[in-house]
Amino acid sequence: MRIGGARRRLSAEGFDEGRRVRALLVALGLRAPLLVLLGAVVLAALAVLAPTGWTRALALGAALLGAAALALVWRRLCRGLLAPLARLEQSLSRVCQGEPGASEQLRDLGVLAPIAEDIRDLNAELTDLYEDMDNRVARQTRRLAQKTASLKILYDVAAGIHQAESLEALLLRFLRVLKEMVNGRAATVRLVQPDGSRRLVGAIGLDDDLVREQDMAPVDLCLCGNVLAPGEILCDQDARYCARIYGRRMFASSEIEVVTVPLEYRDELLGVYSIFVDRPGVSMREDIMDLLFTVGHHLGMAIAKQRSDAEARRLSIVEERSALAHELHDSLAQTLASLRFQCRMLADALVEAPIPAPARTDLARIRNGLDEAHTELRELLASFRAPLDRRGLVPALAKLTERFGGESGIHVLFQNDTRPFELVAAAELQLLRIAQESLANIRKHARAHTVRVLLTREGARHVLLIEDDGVGFSAPVDGAHPGEHIGLSIMEERARRIDAELRIESEPGEGTRVEVLFDAGRRPAWETD
Repeated sequence: MRIGGARRRLSAEGFDEGRRVRALLVALGLRAPLLVLLGAVVLAALAVLAPTGWTRALALGAALLGAAALALVWRRLCRGLLAPLARLEQSLSRVCQGEPGASEQLRDLGVLAPIAEDIRDLNAELTDLYEDMDNRVARQTRRLAQKTASLKILYDVAAGIHQAESLEALLLRFLRVLKEMVNGRAATVRLVQPDGSRRLVGAIGLDDDLVREQDMAPVDLCLCGNVLAPGEILCDQDARYCARIYGRRMFASSEIEVVTVPLEYRDELLGVYSIFVDRPGVSMREDIMDLLFTVGHHLGMAIAKQRSDAEARRLSIVEERSALAHELHDSLAQTLASLRFQCRMLADALVEAPIPAPARTDLARIRNGLDEAHTELRELLASFRAPLDRRGLVPALAKLTERFGGESGIHVLFQNDTRPFELVAAAELQLLRIAQESLANIRKHARAHTVRVLLTREGARHVLLIEDDGVGFSAPVDGAHPGEHIGLSIMEERARRIDAELRIESEPGEGTRVEVLFDAGRRPAWETD
């Protein structure tokens, strides 16, 4: 710095006090007046020592000359030293008070100019130090503010994991938070399904047509749903790649890149946040990258916990079904088997007996009823012992319809018009049981030739439709026998358990239409309680 240069200059030149004093005397113009004053003093002393007429006249002249020299010395001291010293003191006081530009007023100080220059250099150095300190304080303040915001976001994540009604609601909530955190243009979130596909949960800042195109785009072609490698914190890619896939520009500006945040747990990719940001992105912001990684890790744990809980509930249901199957097999199945055997023995014993024809007809009807009850019980036990499909409702319905068509000989068509969605195990079981009951009724009563099972979506709700071209039936009459249409009552009860709506439409000769309207991603009220 400049002040350091002045110090090095002084140390190199050395310091000679006598030489410095002589230089000051020359600079102030005091050497000649002081010599005159010294001569006047010598003449005055000579007049005192040798008092004669001419020495007295010489002494008087010397006194006048000395007074003039003294006045000149005083004048030059005031102008060349005392006045600059006073101005220097005033300027130093203003510098100490922090007044801007005070050091620039240290001008025309004569012999004090080197001191003023050193003071200006010192003031400039102090100003630089103050500015550096202010910058450091500002940086630390911003850093603390960012840390505070990061802690708040992490606290919200931790609190939201326990308070969110569903996993999708949690992911959609922090989709907006992450988008605003990096000042993104748009953002999407996807969940990795058990079969490896990625389901679009929600999007912000993209038009509806583009969202539908993203939902249908192959995953390996869409960077919005693809992470380059497991464990990668961020993936920055040019959004123009997506524009080439969809055949149109996604944003007005081409300086857009995609920031991909994986939701992982134990090196397993469970979901993906994709945020579209203006260039330059956030790759140089280590604090933002660390926060995104932490949020992704916490949400990954939330997804893993939700799936673990769902698997635990599924296993619990399987255990309960297995226990119920054992109870039915050990009690009701044994009783029906015994009754069938007794009926067969009775029929064999009455072959040669002279009994009325109506009695033989009643006995045959009883045997047929017992056989039908035994068959239905075996089907019920088989369905209880069959494990729930871990892949979800759609594969389970496909397997059910395929088995129904093979066993009944009825032409059955299964159609899925929905994108992948998740249901709790209890809801999947109830919907599957409703479909089983509907197909069982079709086989026993409808005399249908064609059956269609459709899974679709109407607005915000999903719809399970089972319809046939059979004989149909009349609406139940109030006050009818309690045993009639008991299957319909059971189906309605199953629908209420999962907060679904059951609609049954049928007319004699017009077939039957069964609709179940349900919400995906929301737990039933009874299970939440």
